[in-house]
Amino acid sequence: MLEPRQEVFDAVADPNRRRILQILAEGERPVQDLVHHFDLSFSAISQHLKVLREAGLVGRRQAGRNRLYSLRPEPLKDLHDWTEIYDRAWRERLNRLRSLIERSE
Repeated sequence: MLEPRQEVFDAVADPNRRRILQILAEGERPVQDLVHHFDLSFSAISQHLKVLREAGLVGRRQAGRNRLYSLRPEPLKDLHDWTEIYDRAWRERLNRLRSLIERSE
C-alpha cells in the first residue's frame, strides 16, 4: 500500500479546499461558480485551486473564455486506503470494549 503524498495531506488539511473538492465531486465548475459558494475572494479561491491542482486532486481545462475545474479523485484513494488501517484498528478496539462492557453487566 502506498502512503499518500504530503501534497495530498496538505491540500485536504484546509476546510475551504475540502469544500471545493465536495463541490467539484458534483461536476465540473468554472472558478466564478466556486467563488459564489464561499466568503472568499476570487484570488483566494484561485490559490486554493492551485494547491489542489499541484496535489493532483483537481484538473483544469479551457472551454472558450472559461477555465473549468474538475475533481481528480485518484490521489484520495491512497489517502483512503492509508486511513483504513486506523479505522480497522479503532473498530477492533471498540468491539473489544463493547465485549468487556457486555460481560461485566
